Order: sequence, then structure tokens, then C-alpha cells
Amino acid sequence: MDKEERERMNEYTYEQIAEGHTESFQVTLTEEMMEQFLRITGDVNPLHRDAAYARTRHYADKVVYGMLTSSFYSTLAGVYLPGKYSLIHSVESKFLRPVYVGDTLTVSGVVKEKEEACRMLIVKLLITDQSGEKVSKGTMQIKMLD
Repeated sequence: MDKEERERMNEYTYEQIAEGHTESFQVTLTEEMMEQFLRITGDVNPLHRDAAYARTRHYADKVVYGMLTSSFYSTLAGVYLPGKYSLIHSVESKFLRPVYVGDTLTVSGVVKEKEEACRMLIVKLLITDQSGEKVSKGTMQIKMLD
């Protein structure tokens, strides 16, 4: 982790977070991200690799891997909400619209509930594209570490 990453990582404690606390960040999807995801997962589905094929399936271009889009929920928890002291217990994610290379996504989360007994946050998740269209939503349970 470089100095810039450490400086942008939040270090909220359980006590500092209240219901309604919101954090968000933006990311622009690139061809390089798609290539890295392919190398990691081995997912060679032509919907994600071949624009001509994707167009025969009525998409504007090849579709970004849904799990690549959802992987930014990990960034939300590990860097922003709560940041350093997080341990994700579960993520439920729904894909609402296709995402394409070049799209700029806003990834956001709002704390809906705090479970005192186990120091758990229940976070409502949302990802929108540059047009404000919802592309993913979900819920995450995050354990707060000491």
C-alpha cells in the first residue's frame, strides 16, 4: 500500500459511525480492469470479450463483468466505510443494468443499522453510472474490528 492509499483510507471506529452515515467514491472502468479480471477469474464468456457478439444479444458493446462492478463494494468497506477496521461478513448484490468500459460509477453506502452485540454494520449499497442510472444495489454486513 502506497502513501496516497494510506492517506485516503478512513479509520472510523465503531463508536464514530452512526446510522445514516454515508460514504461514496467514483471509479471509471477501463479495458485494463477487464483484462485483469479475465486473468484472475478465467471468465472467457464472449458477452464480456467480444463486442460483435454482445451486440447480437442486444447490448451496446461488450458488458463489464458484473462481479467486477460488485467488487467495488469491497473497496467501499475496506477504504471508505468504515475503512481500516472492517471485515466483510456478507454481500448481497443485484445487477440492474449493464455497465460498459468507459462508464464512471459512483459507489455508495449508507449505514442502515448497527448491531451492538457483535459490532456489525448493516450497509445499504448502491452503484450508479454517469447518467445517474442505478446499475447495482445490495446490502453488506461489516464486522468492525478493534
